[in-house]
Amino acid sequence: MSEQWEYQVRVNLADAFAEVARSDPGNQAIKPLTDILTKHHATLKNQFDAFAEYVAAAEKHGAEHFPLYKWTKVTIEDPEKKAKHVKSFTLYVDGNEVYAKEIADALESDLQPLVGGELITRLSKHDTNPANNPQAPAHLR
Repeated sequence: MSEQWEYQVRVNLADAFAEVARSDPGNQAIKPLTDILTKHHATLKNQFDAFAEYVAAAEKHGAEHFPLYKWTKVTIEDPEKKAKHVKSFTLYVDGNEVYAKEIADALESDLQPLVGGELITRLSKHDTNPANNPQAPAHLR
């Protein structure tokens, strides 16, 4: 019997729109994106901001309870990685970080026409299969 994986859709936004999406997600400049997100009950979560929130929570509640703390902290402190992650957004659907393949496929399909335009530079879909996801290096566990 095969295991049922859940999925997540991510988008990278052009420099001009990434900060707008982080600070003012209702801004008319990103309306083509937010219209699609609204249709799918989806919201944007900036990856750098999510990483920074994780590190802050670990530092407040004890890093020993946060297995990815060291790796995440190194990531947000690296200027090159920060530049990459401030443009990357995870799409949450109905408040969920991962969701059924059918939901991810529909969201991906509706977003595809915006890819390569002035707003979205990259669109990707990821599954929860650990074999398909990077693991923290041993020295950062």
